[in-house]
Amino acid sequence: MTQFQHYIGGKRIPGTVERSTDVFDPAVGTVAGRVPLASAEEVGRAVNAARTAFPQWSSMTPLHRARMLYRFKSLLEEHASELASLISREHGKTHGDALGELERGIEVVEFACGGPHLLKGEVTDSVGTNVDSHSLRQPLGVVAGITPFNFPVMVPLWMFPVAIACGNTFVLKPSERAPSAPVRVAELLSEAGVPDGVLNVVHGDKVAVDALLGHELVQAVSFVGSTRVARHVYTTGAANGKRVQALGSAKNHMVIMPDADLDKAADALMGAAFGSAGERCMAISVAVPVTDTVADELVARLKARVQTLRVGPGNDEETEMGPLVSREHLEKVTGYIDSGVSEGADLVVDGRNFVMDREGHREGFFIAASLFDRVTNDMRIYNEEIFGPVLSIVRVPDYRSAVDLVNGHEYGNGAAIFTRDGDSARSFASEIQAGMVGVNVPIPVPMAFHSFGGWKNSLFGDHHMYGPEGVRFYTRLKTITSRWPGGMKSGADFAMPTMK
Repeated sequence: MTQFQHYIGGKRIPGTVERSTDVFDPAVGTVAGRVPLASAEEVGRAVNAARTAFPQWSSMTPLHRARMLYRFKSLLEEHASELASLISREHGKTHGDALGELERGIEVVEFACGGPHLLKGEVTDSVGTNVDSHSLRQPLGVVAGITPFNFPVMVPLWMFPVAIACGNTFVLKPSERAPSAPVRVAELLSEAGVPDGVLNVVHGDKVAVDALLGHELVQAVSFVGSTRVARHVYTTGAANGKRVQALGSAKNHMVIMPDADLDKAADALMGAAFGSAGERCMAISVAVPVTDTVADELVARLKARVQTLRVGPGNDEETEMGPLVSREHLEKVTGYIDSGVSEGADLVVDGRNFVMDREGHREGFFIAASLFDRVTNDMRIYNEEIFGPVLSIVRVPDYRSAVDLVNGHEYGNGAAIFTRDGDSARSFASEIQAGMVGVNVPIPVPMAFHSFGGWKNSLFGDHHMYGPEGVRFYTRLKTITSRWPGGMKSGADFAMPTMK
């Protein structure tokens, strides 16, 4: 059984407290190891390691930091299969899906390699007589990230590469359900030449989270998880004077217009709803066909595809959908399906009774995909984030009803429309109340040189993640106004300074 460790000051450190929790292999259903749950003192040790590293790291030239990040990118690519195997073993997603997760994270490292350009300020010559002005962006200091189980590599890579490219040092608190890959990533960063203490990984639960939120040296906190916890992170962190970006829950809709290619829409929904067993904050969990005719045809296409979806362990090349992350989560998803049936939705395909009849995997946390039709907006399965392989069909009579449905939901992470009509697409992109919009793209996760984030109760804070917004979040602006003695007049001036 593996005994997981923290990564502090450039080396693995065993936990020093008695508290720990099990890490499971979800495809087998057995305990794979024990991970320590850090105390506030251990979190403080990681923060102090980051503080110690900050003066040297922040004083390096941005070009020097960027070259180390470029070596780090190469190491991530070299160790891609190893990292994907760690992800798959502890989360359950397929190896190919894990490789895709890593690739989307590497894209942000690639963006962060442009630090020398991203940190350039602005200069204005002669804002007044013999007076010049220029601005620059400086690092905050020690910053922290709290990341979820479903993307144990990608989401940390959305945070710390941009943060350290800007000159900050970082403390990462990954999910205790998938602890291996984040520590391995930290080791690769050290191998790339980044000094000890620039990135520290400390495992833990709410005790560790609250310790980071309350630590006086932590200047900013990034978070991805549920809205309930995101709200706590935001309110607590902000009350303690920290800059916070906290990304929360989602209920992403995909509107299917009458002119859409229904075969392509159905294919897109299969991947977007059931990829990674639906454990994605950008998963499409609600399909909104416009008119009953479109709905009937779409459900017929989806039913056949859902019934033949191949469920199995993530390391099997034929598997299309792996297990859920834990037995507790499996029971939660099953409970949502029970709720949908009791509330009157039409369960077209029932994934609850799936049996994994394969030696060594019969106790795994497997469930098949489920498809509901005739879901209404007063049902739990519509209003709450299930975070599992459950797709709900909500029928609407026209485009306007579809927009009103999406905009009426409390979450505004992402939304998509499938159509051939440019007017519909343009109107949807303009009117929809969501931070990320796809037109014939079911999961519109922005590329690294844009920024990721939702609206409404899907985001707490003023900055989206990575891209230009990430640079703004992890730096503070300073503006310098200068005049040299040759341009200065003699004598005191008590009037408000102007540039006349």
